[in-house]
Amino acid sequence: MHSLNHILALLLFSLLLFSCNADTYERKGDKAYALGEYFVAADHYKRAYKNTQNTERTKRGERALKMARCYERYNHAQKAVGAYRNAVRYNVAYDEDLLHYGRQLLKVGDYKEALKVFSQLRDSMPNNPLVKNGLRSAQMASQWKKQGSNYTVKKMDVFNSRRDDYSPCFGGEDNDYLYFSSTRNDAEGDELNAITGTKSSDIFFSQRDDKGKWSRPEAVSSGLNSEYDEGACFISPDGSEMYLTQCLDDGAYPRYAKIVKSNRSDASWGKPQEVVISHDSLSTFAHPAVSPDGVWLYFVSDMPGGKGGMDIWRSRITGAGLMGVENLGEPVNTPGNEMFPTFRQNGDFYFSSDGHPGLGGLDIFIAKIGSDHKYHIENLGYPMNTYADDFGMTFEGAHNRGFFSSSRNDGRGYDHIYSFENPEIVQLIKGWVYEVDGYELHSAEVRIVGSDGTNKRLSVRSDGSFEQVVNPGVEYILLATCNGFLNKKEELKVPKTEKSETYTLQFPLSSISAPVLIDNIFFEFDKAKLLRQSATALDSLVLLLNDNPNITIELGAHTDSKGSDAYNKALSQRRAEEVVRYLVSKGIAPDRLTPVGYGEERPKRIRRKVAESYPWLKEGDVLTEEFISKLKPAEQETANALNRRTEFTVLRTTYNMFDEHGNIKNPPKPRKPKLDEPDDNGFYFDF
Repeated sequence: MHSLNHILALLLFSLLLFSCNADTYERKGDKAYALGEYFVAADHYKRAYKNTQNTERTKRGERALKMARCYERYNHAQKAVGAYRNAVRYNVAYDEDLLHYGRQLLKVGDYKEALKVFSQLRDSMPNNPLVKNGLRSAQMASQWKKQGSNYTVKKMDVFNSRRDDYSPCFGGEDNDYLYFSSTRNDAEGDELNAITGTKSSDIFFSQRDDKGKWSRPEAVSSGLNSEYDEGACFISPDGSEMYLTQCLDDGAYPRYAKIVKSNRSDASWGKPQEVVISHDSLSTFAHPAVSPDGVWLYFVSDMPGGKGGMDIWRSRITGAGLMGVENLGEPVNTPGNEMFPTFRQNGDFYFSSDGHPGLGGLDIFIAKIGSDHKYHIENLGYPMNTYADDFGMTFEGAHNRGFFSSSRNDGRGYDHIYSFENPEIVQLIKGWVYEVDGYELHSAEVRIVGSDGTNKRLSVRSDGSFEQVVNPGVEYILLATCNGFLNKKEELKVPKTEKSETYTLQFPLSSISAPVLIDNIFFEFDKAKLLRQSATALDSLVLLLNDNPNITIELGAHTDSKGSDAYNKALSQRRAEEVVRYLVSKGIAPDRLTPVGYGEERPKRIRRKVAESYPWLKEGDVLTEEFISKLKPAEQETANALNRRTEFTVLRTTYNMFDEHGNIKNPPKPRKPKLDEPDDNGFYFDF
């Protein structure tokens, strides 16, 4: 009898210890959950659940429910479904919990069970839009998958690791760099992330060679990455800035993501600085994307004023920072989560959502502005979308192809990078803006206006290039401008065609402050008579003067050092006057033109483009008689030919701009912008 009492006492003590352990684990889980450390919290709740007696059904159910919420938070849908199922079994799941359970069932592709859950919720939560959309998803997902789409999808093993690889983003002038986020072992830091149980994510990149082969990914150096989370990057249209999401670790406070920006300098990315969107310190700001015109920063946040969950917002980018914040509202945002906004070069807006009807998890949607100036939402369909999370698209230039990320077919819930393509007929303008005989003008601006109502400002990249998709049968005018340079206009009529075409346009801008060479002007030997071959170059000068009607110029003619100074000066003067006569015959007002013959007084100073053509010259060389005398005979003849030139220099930029009272003539009339375009877009041409 004494022995039996001893055994019972030990058993009671074990049960008490068992219960105390469970309560301790639960308290630790609650603390970690409050800090947003969902992986750590899930482990504590799991231990609490295992240490809870089967007879304590309510406690087991409550702890299973806490586990489920953690798994859902760090995107392990399969585990979340199992934990929610236990909570349902122990009868502690209420309507809101069942709603989360049904959404997780969609995310693992269990449409049959999801249909049961949402059908039950339809009676108890009849007006909840997430219930309505979840029910439609469960009813239609299998049919939508069978319908398919024109997209082809392929897993890209070259980018992927055994951990998360997600949110790819093209970079480089030729889209020959791919940046993406990864939690692979090569990421910085030694600690595992308390949110996900993996290493914190860093930004990695891969480079494509001339044969189209991508290199082995490596982490971006130069201070962009840290031991904390960096992810979901986006490169500005001009290629000079990288926006990304950063989440710092503070053991005493919850983790809130913020948006930071890194500037590109000397081919490397600098240490990122925070982009201040709001002084709200209790909300998440993540997933930045810049509109193709560079006017808006789109981002994701759960700050007050949204539709529920994570919403997509935007703020105007100005020289003084971000100005104002606005929610995109319905129909883009829902009570669910709208995330990972991105743009195609033609302005099409894409995002991922688990609040709209879809195949489960995050699906990718396109939002197009219709004739009613409202967004219309369309699911991209299978195989772009699956039961899993599909998100983070990036487009290769103007084409409907590129890369995205998805957690499909990974039982651990990790994300991987896939390629996609939807073949389309694309009419494309490729243009370059540069200084005549000089450098690329990345600070230039290009405006394009079309007879179909197109009116856009185009972003110019660091190499002076830009791209724009155009429509068949439309007439376009493009105007390139840059401070310190004359404007350059080009016209293009895109023919009606059913095949892809690329139209190349050059915009060499002439300096206002430096002499500009008029190339390919030819005179008869030792005379001032223009040869017929000069017409093309001079007609281009006529167009330039017509495009810039408020300038006056000096026409300067130069000779080599052969012959006497007086003879050369007289010959060059006659040649300059001959050029003026030609321009006047083409309708240019004589008082806009001043002919000056310099003879051999001003030898040519070599610019970069000329130096690239002649290895024996370098930028800054001056072709004086002494300099030329030290060259080889063949080089001397080339140098003399370079000295024989005709240039123009801008004298005034206000010709005929003001009336006799000093008032500007014909001031531009502002055009009222359309509802779907920025209000600074008041630039137009008459066709």
